[in-house]
Amino acid sequence: MSEKRLSPGDDAPDFTLTADDGSTVTLSELRGRKVIVYFYPAAMTPGCTKQACDFTDSLDSLRAAGYEVLGISPDKPEKLAKFRERDALTITLLSDPDRSVMTSYGAFGEKKLYGKVVEGVIRSTVVVDEAGKVEVAQYNVKATGHVAKLRRDLGLAV
Repeated sequence: MSEKRLSPGDDAPDFTLTADDGSTVTLSELRGRKVIVYFYPAAMTPGCTKQACDFTDSLDSLRAAGYEVLGISPDKPEKLAKFRERDALTITLLSDPDRSVMTSYGAFGEKKLYGKVVEGVIRSTVVVDEAGKVEVAQYNVKATGHVAKLRRDLGLAV
């Protein structure tokens, strides 16, 4: 089974998901801003924590450059709320329990884990421009160092 991955210039699939605080976030309501949508396997695991903390540490400068950050995982909102509290996260965490948004973004499917092929969340980042088009699509990204690399790719000072 091959996932459809997004490419620059594609329309970013719209979505409405529940955030860790119980509110809902709809991508199309953020038109006019650039949105970094990143997909991660599980809240409160070491790599995902590192990545979420890196995005949190960069959030003020990303927002100053016109970007919003949305982190999406299959975790329930209650677990996301614990994750936010435990690690003092300031990014928006969204729940995609049926993985439908991940699937539409090509961020769920077959991946290699410890040498075995498994089905799961593919750590991915998609940058959506002000008009709702994909600007950057990165798949199988590393948790550590990804935010710094993304900032370089976007032409932002690291």
